[in-house]
Amino acid sequence: MLNNVQTPPLEVSYAELARVFLRLSLTAFGGPVAHIALAEDELVTRRNWLTREHYLDLVAATNLIPGPNSTEVMIHVGYVMRGIPGAIVTGFCFITPAFLLTLALAVLYVSTGAIPQVEAILWGIKPVMVAIIAQAGYRLAQTALKTTTLWVLFFASVALIVLTPLPEVIVMLGAGVAYGVYKSGVKQASSIGILFPLFNVVQQTSSPIAAPLWDIFFYFLKIGSVLFGSGYVLITYIQQDIVNTFGWLTTQQLLDAVAIGQLTPGPVSTTTAVVGYIIAGFPGAIVATLGIFLPSFVLVILTAPLIPRMRKSTFLGAFLAGVNAGVIAAILVTLLDLANAALRVLGGTVWSPLAIGLAMAALVLLIRYKINATWLIAGGGLIGLIVGLVS
Repeated sequence: MLNNVQTPPLEVSYAELARVFLRLSLTAFGGPVAHIALAEDELVTRRNWLTREHYLDLVAATNLIPGPNSTEVMIHVGYVMRGIPGAIVTGFCFITPAFLLTLALAVLYVSTGAIPQVEAILWGIKPVMVAIIAQAGYRLAQTALKTTTLWVLFFASVALIVLTPLPEVIVMLGAGVAYGVYKSGVKQASSIGILFPLFNVVQQTSSPIAAPLWDIFFYFLKIGSVLFGSGYVLITYIQQDIVNTFGWLTTQQLLDAVAIGQLTPGPVSTTTAVVGYIIAGFPGAIVATLGIFLPSFVLVILTAPLIPRMRKSTFLGAFLAGVNAGVIAAILVTLLDLANAALRVLGGTVWSPLAIGLAMAALVLLIRYKINATWLIAGGGLIGLIVGLVS
């Protein structure tokens, strides 16, 4: 079992929380795992707001509740630092800039019928994100994988994620249960049941003629209340309803909405803002975003006080340690997938020496010179823009 979590070494002001999480929102490209890695570098390594053990426990806890994982980690951090007001500040500041950027692209998309061509900028950012995830994954693995059994769970989790269709969240929870049973015995395993939210919502969908704002809000509120996993799972989850059942969007519109969500930093779940805007303009974007994220605030605030108690329980402490091993496995798989996609020539399929060199240079700057990841992301975007202009 990892050591008990520690009290934060200093009290962080609300202004500082807002400033840090606004910046994280504007630089958090690459999906939920990249967001978690970027936040680890900023909050644990650079600012020492949390111990790495505590941060890992927060990451593990987000897998026990529905909603977008990386956003819930940010809300958890705010709760640890400043209680419920801190949770609201960090969550709001992490979501809002990404929402506004996504909404701006949605407006442009609806008015012009096209998505701005920013692939070149993203091409330069992605190798940097590979380096950030690699560094954070290595540091977190040193903390999480301290026993032979946890290493076995780690490799087993990698194999399950790669070789089976099991969702990552199921693999993580399975690793937690397995290690909890191993450390404390089967009799105590039933205690894990208290951690899962009492949601048993079965979606009853019909095909409405119109899409009132209340329908949009309650649909996404329901999704945010039952969806486990990352924002990428959301995309698969809503496709059947939004396109085939409700008829709110065409398939192409949904694909374009997903693309806009990918182009912008911050939570991938801000894709819902594009969906809402296409359906019902600015009010639709606002209610869709409120619906998808509101359950995250409520569930984190309700469950956050349980995390210190979990570490005091033999089974639940071991459960968190097992989930952390699964988290590290997910980070490794994500790193390999992202590297395979990020280190290719712009618009091509062959590997790019420039992209590989950019990733290696970013890794050296992170490890040797401890350059802030924000500056590296900005530099990568600038290099990508230059490559796009000259190619």
